[in-house]
Amino acid sequence: MGGVNNSRNFLLNCAHWKVLRGRAEAAGRLAELKAIPVDAGVISVGPVTGAEQNVGYAHEADFYLPYFTAAHTAGIGICVGDGCPDEKLQLGLEAVRSLQKQDEFLRAAVFLKPYPNDRLFARLEWCEGTAGIIGNDIDSYNIVTMRNLVHLERKTPQSIAEFRRHIHVPFALKGIFTAEDIELVKQVKPDIVVISNHGGRVDTREGSTAEFLAGHGEELNKYCGELWVDGGIRTKEDIQTALYYGASHVLAARPFIAALVKNGTGAAVESIRGIINR
Repeated sequence: MGGVNNSRNFLLNCAHWKVLRGRAEAAGRLAELKAIPVDAGVISVGPVTGAEQNVGYAHEADFYLPYFTAAHTAGIGICVGDGCPDEKLQLGLEAVRSLQKQDEFLRAAVFLKPYPNDRLFARLEWCEGTAGIIGNDIDSYNIVTMRNLVHLERKTPQSIAEFRRHIHVPFALKGIFTAEDIELVKQVKPDIVVISNHGGRVDTREGSTAEFLAGHGEELNKYCGELWVDGGIRTKEDIQTALYYGASHVLAARPFIAALVKNGTGAAVESIRGIINR
């Protein structure tokens, strides 16, 4: 689960939350930052697929229910990812449906890859009853492991507008990380913007999601209802830093998955609770 370019952006994602706290401290605002309340409502598990390729599971199907169960038990949100083959999305949605047997009100944020719209429309049918948010993971056409496997496309305002006419829940754009992405947000005005460089796993400019949030969060908030961010979130102070610089919600995955793989669902629950409470 490393990243391209010797994991450069992954490392920057992790390091720059501390840099931003240093900036707040230099401005005499660190106490204000650390006073920001953090609860389970401001965090979700990230939309991860490829448990065999990226995590080391023997079987893809074994990953999703434990991962989502840990999130739901800890009281945080669930994000479902898309992938190739289609089974990956379907397995994630099945895991959500399993949890809905105990919690009929549970809904997930489902992030679909930027397929051509005719294929996205079919995916919307699969998401019926499980998705409280539908998003496009617009930067994922640059994922190395997806390259040459499926036809993904760079989304335009026109194709996004056509897609939105077919959904009836809030719409999210995930993968906002460049100046061109900001211009897309201005035209599309999504309900939710997710600043993300895919955990450093996509070919894009060098930098961190933290510095992008600090530099562009105020502007992006003018064109969306909510601003989310992922990448390198490891501590309660990281969450507070994200909220201080304009985010309303954060996503995290790798630390929870590491705990899940090492010691099971209970360990993942404790890892999630630890990031909120410590």
